[in-house]
Amino acid sequence: MAMLAAHFNDAGIIVVDDERILYREPGFALLEDDYLITGAEAYANASMKPLRIQNHYWSDLRTEPLPDRRFHHLSAADLVSRQLEQIWQRVAKEGDQLAIAVPAYMSNENIGLLLGIATELNIPVIAMCDAAVCATRRHYEHAVPVHIDLSLHSSSLTRLMQEGQVQVDHSVVIEDNGLLLLYENWLKAIAEIFIQQSRFDPLHTAETEQALQDKMPDWLTMASSASSVQLEVEYDGVTHQAEIESLGLIAAAAPVYQSIVSNLRALIKAEETPALQLSDRAARMPGLADTLRTRAGGEVFLLESGATARGLIKRCKPQLSSGGLTLSRHMAWDQSPVSVSNSEAAGEGGLPTHLLFGHHAYSLDGDPLVLGSQVSDDERWLDLQQKMPGMSRRHCVVSLDNGQFVVTDYSRYGTYLNGHRIDGSAVLQTGDVIRIGTPGFELRLISTEDVRGS
Repeated sequence: MAMLAAHFNDAGIIVVDDERILYREPGFALLEDDYLITGAEAYANASMKPLRIQNHYWSDLRTEPLPDRRFHHLSAADLVSRQLEQIWQRVAKEGDQLAIAVPAYMSNENIGLLLGIATELNIPVIAMCDAAVCATRRHYEHAVPVHIDLSLHSSSLTRLMQEGQVQVDHSVVIEDNGLLLLYENWLKAIAEIFIQQSRFDPLHTAETEQALQDKMPDWLTMASSASSVQLEVEYDGVTHQAEIESLGLIAAAAPVYQSIVSNLRALIKAEETPALQLSDRAARMPGLADTLRTRAGGEVFLLESGATARGLIKRCKPQLSSGGLTLSRHMAWDQSPVSVSNSEAAGEGGLPTHLLFGHHAYSLDGDPLVLGSQVSDDERWLDLQQKMPGMSRRHCVVSLDNGQFVVTDYSRYGTYLNGHRIDGSAVLQTGDVIRIGTPGFELRLISTEDVRGS
């Protein structure tokens, strides 16, 4: 009898024992009239049979029938059950038990349904723990760790606390911002390069589109270590070649990366140094680590393959309570601590000089600038001229602190940076947008030597 550990991230479901990875396949299902296959075999047909492919069932686990009328007799729960059954048949021996690392995109309802499916399949689940906690095996001294991972359809950021052990502070799931969107953007960029350089459109046929999908992981690995990537695809006995700059792939990924950066910066307070812990999946995305380091500061730590499941199996304690399983959101460390240097973010846009509201730019030089609904005689105020629901008298303050401009929230309603509510304070960069009130006043940070503000 052995304990196995599984991380149910649909971009690459992983099961490990104490020594090695036993299973690593994506959450894809191919639905045919007379059979159902899952995992890598289904993914290999994703471009060939797109109307028969399902890949939302792990992130949208429910019992309602699938929306496609051809498969109305099936639900997402049925597809999860099928893949989980195939996984267990492949990896488990009699008497084996399972511990589960739960990704941030799973709700309590999803988890309850997953446990019910495991029970029906006679899979003995003995423990569940938050995936970010499982992956974090050491104390990041003098820093605030944030675990970053990608699933098929979302990005997840988990801010962690370190009070004697690692535990979840706050998680953010960015929907429609996952691996599939990145691949879609990269496929378009690569197809354009082929057309420009060889007049061949690899997206013209399902076969060559699937070939691009299959080659993508290797091309991404090359892009992370070289300035350009040699592309090659064969069709009808002819080999077509092209070359794409690695920066071109990074540019195609910019919308996804920017969304991660915006959410990340709202999670980190101005006085904090982030320790950015990237899953191996996130680490393989060309330019992502450098983008995060540049825009958010701190240090970046890249995890090894299967780190989440491995971290769980090495530290898991079976839950023997008769009251049933509960999701653990904390765990002790089992590796040596690491000291994180106090590195400040350079900021791609540079240091702002003015706060733009309407057609007027207010200089950030001098005393702190207070934003709110009531002017005070002894402070420097930006008078917004009109009332707005959700705005406090002294809502927030923009000030210079240790060579960087910071916005600090003093309101009951929250201050938003680039659409995301900040956690007390945040560092500002040129191009940022502060929003206060509902629906809100928006104020943009700009940098110019020509504007004369007040």
